[in-house]
Amino acid sequence: MNRSRAILFAVVPMAFACLGLAPRQGRAIDRVRWMTGCWEAVSPQRTISEQWTAASGRAMLGTGRTVRRDSLIEYEFVVLRENGERLAYEAHPSGQAGATFQSISITDSSVTFENLANDFPQRVGYNRRGTDSVVAWISGPRGGATRRIDFPYRRAKCAEGP
Repeated sequence: MNRSRAILFAVVPMAFACLGLAPRQGRAIDRVRWMTGCWEAVSPQRTISEQWTAASGRAMLGTGRTVRRDSLIEYEFVVLRENGERLAYEAHPSGQAGATFQSISITDSSVTFENLANDFPQRVGYNRRGTDSVVAWISGPRGGATRRIDFPYRRAKCAEGP
């Protein structure tokens, strides 16, 4: 291969990338589409459920609630949106100020978010376990030690409207 052809093969892909014409490797939000749907963790003490919308506008919306007997104990609204190559997990829990966590790891079966400036949690994660199971978790410093709380969810049927 002559020198001018070698330069052409090196320069053309860079030019396409600079112009935004390079082929996409897949959006970050598409890597976590397995979170879409309804998830539930049932125990004698409480039922925790999460529901995630399908990705649209490079974002997913999540709602969560914890119910004990017939009473709502906690709820949370989450906006999961692309932030460049990363994902931002914008949590709005009941009775607390909102916090944003940036992804530090995204695979086809897990995602981890971090915000070291938050008191607790400082990390939030989701690990897919097959098609019908997800373990969500939170971790961070608590009482002088690092504490992690797991939420093992099973896929649940989404409630339909009237």
